[in-house]
Amino acid sequence: MRSLQEEHQKQPRYEASDEELLRFYEQMLLIRRFEERAGQLYGLGLIGGFCHLYIGQEAVAIGLQSALDNDRDSVITGYRDHGHMLAYGIDPRIIMAELTGREAGISKGKGGSMHMFSTEHNFYGGHGIVGAQVSLGGGLALGHQYRDDGGLCLAYFGDGAANQGQVYETFNMASLWKLPIVFAIENNQYAMGTAVKRSSAETEFYRRGTAFRIPGMDVNGMDVLEVRQAAEVAFKHAREGNGPVLLELNTYRYRGHSMSDPAKYRTREEVQDQREHNDPIERAKKELIERGKTEDELKEIDKRIRATVSEAADFAENSPEPEAAELYTDVLVGKY
Repeated sequence: MRSLQEEHQKQPRYEASDEELLRFYEQMLLIRRFEERAGQLYGLGLIGGFCHLYIGQEAVAIGLQSALDNDRDSVITGYRDHGHMLAYGIDPRIIMAELTGREAGISKGKGGSMHMFSTEHNFYGGHGIVGAQVSLGGGLALGHQYRDDGGLCLAYFGDGAANQGQVYETFNMASLWKLPIVFAIENNQYAMGTAVKRSSAETEFYRRGTAFRIPGMDVNGMDVLEVRQAAEVAFKHAREGNGPVLLELNTYRYRGHSMSDPAKYRTREEVQDQREHNDPIERAKKELIERGKTEDELKEIDKRIRATVSEAADFAENSPEPEAAELYTDVLVGKY
C-alpha cells in the first residue's frame, strides 16, 4: 500500500527541461490572470450565479493534466473548473464567454461557471453536486476498461467532498474491478469554510483508500514539478492494470470558497504567508531565473498573458446571449 509513496519519495520532483518549466509557468500564470479577471467581471455583474476561483491551486491542474494522454484519457471535476479547462489549452475566449452566459461559450452559455464540458477534450465537467463527479468518474474509467482503449480517468474532488458516502462506494467498486482511475483530492484545507481538522477524523486524505486496497500518495500541490512527478507514478500504475490510485494534493486557495464567501474563518496573515512563501507561480518563477531567465523576459510573458485575458473578456462582453430557442437543445441524447 505504501509502494507508490515510497517511489515518489525517491524522486519527488519531475526533471523538467527549461522549455517544459517555462510552459508550466505560462499555463499557471494564464489561470491566475484569467481568474483575477473573472473575479472582476463577477463584481461588475457580468458573471451571474456562483463563481469559484482557482487562484492558488494552479500547480495541481497543470502538473496533473500535462501528464495526460489527451487522445485517450478523460477528466472530470467539481464546480471549481475554470483552471482545469485552461490547463487543456482551450481558448480562454470561449471559457470567458461561458462564464458570462454567452452563445459563444463552450457550453453555449448554458453551463456558466460550474458546468463546463468539452467532449472534444474528453472533459466531462464541471459538477455542482458535491462528490457526484467521483461516481461519474468511476463510470468513465469503466468505459475505458470496457473499450480497452488504454485510457484512464482523472477524477478531481476536494477535501470537503472527501467525506461524501458516494466517494467510498466508488473507491470500493474501482478497486474491486481494478478500474483505470486516479482520484485527485485537491485539499485546499477549508472545504466550503470548515477547516479540515474540524471536519475530518482522518486528515491525511491519501490514507483514505487503505480499506479498499488503494495506494495513496501525499503530494505538495503548490509545486508544479512535484505534482507532475506524482502524476507520472500514479498514471503508470493505473495504465498497467493495477487499479486506482489516490492522490492528495495539498494546496491552498487564496480567495473564499466562492465569490460570495468573505472567508472570515481564517486570518489575512495566514493567506499572506501562503502567498509570500508557498506560491506555485513564484516558485516556478524563481527556478526559471536560476536557470537563466531574466526578470524582463518574465515580465513580457505576464504582459502578453494579461493582453490575452483582456481580449477574452472583451470577446465575452461583446458576444450575444443565446437565443431563447437554445433552451430546448441538448436536453436529450440524440444518439449513442
